[in-house]
Amino acid sequence: MRNRTRALLVSSAGLALTLGLAACAPGSGSGSGQASGAPASTDVAKAGQVTLTEWDQDTDPVRAKVIDTLNKEFEAKHPNVTIKRVSRSFNDLKTTLKLALSGKNPPDVVQANQGYPDMGAFVKGGLLRSLDDYSKLYGWDKRYPSSLLAINSFTPDGKTWHTGNLYGLSERGEAVGVFYNKKILSDAGITPPTTYDEFAASLPKLKAAGTVPIAYGDKDLTMGIHLYGVVQASLAGADKVNDLVYAKSGAWTDPDNVKAAQVLQGWAKSGYLTDGANGVSEDQATADFGAGKYAYEVDGPWEGGVLGKAMGTNVGFNALKPNASSAGPVTQGGVSLAWAITSKSQHPDVAAAYINFLNDDHASKEMAEAGLLPTIAPKGYAPQAGTLEADLVKAWNDVAADNGLVPYLDYTTPTFYDTLTAALQNLTDRQTTPEQFAQTLQGDYSKFKASR
Repeated sequence: MRNRTRALLVSSAGLALTLGLAACAPGSGSGSGQASGAPASTDVAKAGQVTLTEWDQDTDPVRAKVIDTLNKEFEAKHPNVTIKRVSRSFNDLKTTLKLALSGKNPPDVVQANQGYPDMGAFVKGGLLRSLDDYSKLYGWDKRYPSSLLAINSFTPDGKTWHTGNLYGLSERGEAVGVFYNKKILSDAGITPPTTYDEFAASLPKLKAAGTVPIAYGDKDLTMGIHLYGVVQASLAGADKVNDLVYAKSGAWTDPDNVKAAQVLQGWAKSGYLTDGANGVSEDQATADFGAGKYAYEVDGPWEGGVLGKAMGTNVGFNALKPNASSAGPVTQGGVSLAWAITSKSQHPDVAAAYINFLNDDHASKEMAEAGLLPTIAPKGYAPQAGTLEADLVKAWNDVAADNGLVPYLDYTTPTFYDTLTAALQNLTDRQTTPEQFAQTLQGDYSKFKASR
């Protein structure tokens, strides 16, 4: 999963530039970001023989292959470095990373989820190193727009997001949308939906034609966030969702948020989602969709490589506009988990060089060719028309053009991931009502706001 800009998420200008426009100067706020000890350096060789341990969540075959390839290339470029890779699922990474960072021998480089629950907590605990000095040294502050850098920025006390020091860098862009099976839709006489209204209207038609519409597996506690978030964004709009997640205004008990819960529970009751979804993993749901068992999968570009390989030209992708009169799509998204340097790493210069390597033009090209969506497109990148890659790029740009990107909802409070994911499982399993679901979220939200 993925993950995003809080204060207003990625601005339309900032997001659009990630696919070809010129980057603006960063504005991540105060804080020198200088660590104690020797000044930051780009000289990897002077570190001597180094084993650099990195933890990531790139477990699917396509992303794993890209990371493995880049790791080997980095080792070839720097013969004094051996990379030890530890890969865990998103949920496993969330549950084990804090303990690992607090231990005596933490990894050097980790993928940290943005927002208060993870990155904010790690910064507050002094577990991550500021990257401000390396940002200037490598020119990240020129390559990336301020809106993207802000997603990975916190004040040193971990209390305020979107300002302060830079603590990570993200190599891929994310906008949640609808993957669709072209043949299934064509056989059912359905045009690939470009709006939420069209998508919702197609579900009973597909069910009547004998197809369970949506591949859905929430065992890993992420697909529920994506599916509910797409419905909520279409019903409430970007401004309301942004204001809610950023604690500016609104409540989880507001009508649009309750209505989104009613819709999601209604889809589960009507058999529009995978049966027993709370026991199905995201990887399994993706594999089943890729095998042609479902018409749709509501997910993000991180699945593009797997689905492109499995389905070829039979898969497409759209980010949804709320309705036909809407200017552009409105959906969750942002950037992938941030590559961060742990505060106890004995080799921060090597770690920074590794992060820079994963985010340079060569790495972006490797990702694009694998069907993934790099945050900053490599020079001259132009995906072939009619391909899934072209759909993903178009969706990323279309969302940016009308400032339609909203944050992942689990960023709302330090405890919101656990609260939201449990509530979503209860909602789709019909253990709670939509109103109870909203009250549960509001309880967590109110407690957080009162503590600020």
